[in-house]
Amino acid sequence: MKKLVIFDLDGTLLNTIADLAAATNQALQHYGYPTHDTEAYRFFVGNGINKLFERALPEGERTEENVLKIRSRFVPYYDEHNADLSCPYPGIPELLSVLQQEEIMLAVASNKYQAATRKLIAHYFPAINFVEVLGQREGIPAKPDPSIVHDIIAKAGVKKEEVLYVGDSNVDMQTAHNAGVTAVGVAWGFRPRTELEALHPAYIIEKAAELLSLLY
Repeated sequence: MKKLVIFDLDGTLLNTIADLAAATNQALQHYGYPTHDTEAYRFFVGNGINKLFERALPEGERTEENVLKIRSRFVPYYDEHNADLSCPYPGIPELLSVLQQEEIMLAVASNKYQAATRKLIAHYFPAINFVEVLGQREGIPAKPDPSIVHDIIAKAGVKKEEVLYVGDSNVDMQTAHNAGVTAVGVAWGFRPRTELEALHPAYIIEKAAELLSLLY
């Protein structure tokens, strides 16, 4: 039986794409760069915000200096507006409640920066007791590096075979494989199902409640 479920955040627990798009577009606009449709951001996110800005900038403008300029405008805006348009995916609040009642440990492993990750989890899931909520931290490599998963497993005190890792992208599936834990892809997230299938996760689920049958 599984004892710990680790969730990705964006595209897995929460649909955050509209707020990420709005915050990035206001920063791009401020510096005179072209903006993008919300849908385009589905393929910009997943590797941390610096990579998001690099992808959103015009091809000839993707310097470290410009990425940091966009970041300096993005972070204060996003910190204030990150819950304007975001919401949990259907069935997620109910799933987390059931898992908690079943005494399954829960955790979050995100490439979103740490402050925003913790703020969003506290805002949308105040009644859920997560064993750990980790975002992108200074000096710790981003997913698909498995360090974030190893840190959570150490905190939870479980074995790798007792863990499900749940996410919506190729980055998540690679993270699970690199960490040696069971990968579960969710088909409701930012990326197409084919992207998940290419990484051969143990499972792909269409609805949140389907996760319950994978615990045993």
